[in-house]
Amino acid sequence: MFYPMYRIWLLPLLGGFLVPGVRHVSGIDIYTPKEVEAVNGTDVKLKCTFTSTHPVSIQSVTVSWNFRAINSGLEESVFYYQDVAYPPTQGRFKDQAVWSGDILRRDVSITLLNVPSTFNGTYICQVRNRPDVHGSNGEIFLRVVNKVSLSEISILAAAAGGACAVILILLCIFVAVKIYRRKHMELDTDMQPREHVRKDPTVL
Repeated sequence: MFYPMYRIWLLPLLGGFLVPGVRHVSGIDIYTPKEVEAVNGTDVKLKCTFTSTHPVSIQSVTVSWNFRAINSGLEESVFYYQDVAYPPTQGRFKDQAVWSGDILRRDVSITLLNVPSTFNGTYICQVRNRPDVHGSNGEIFLRVVNKVSLSEISILAAAAGGACAVILILLCIFVAVKIYRRKHMELDTDMQPREHVRKDPTVL
């Protein structure tokens, strides 16, 4: 009774080694920051890297970047890469998206130029490395702000720096005045004996 059950359990295990594709599961892992902040009118890099269970080459990898605006379910093409980079030729991202990646380094990042407030939203990074085409996409939420807000630490540092500068200036003035007074006193001391000798009537 035990032997037949053992054979039934052993067959699937052996089949996993004999049937191609059963033992090895393909998959791509994509890594992106969760959120990026950029100042209106500046450039911002959208970082996206990946790992693959298959060898990576320039010819095997395809990259798609898409954009989904806030409160919208529609996706808009931002950038495409296959053998070479294909920047957008129309739409809001025309002349404002450039390739910043390196396929052989598993880097498929792009840079957005002079970002306006209309670039607020979610950017989806999709990578396929044939035959490794399974895996989740990376998503980055881009927040475009009008200006960079100063943190409390920055304000305190600026105040401390200003106070130190004022103290240093006052100290320099104090030292300069003290040196000037000391030289003036030494000069008066040198002049007094000469006047006394000149006025002594007993000296011929």
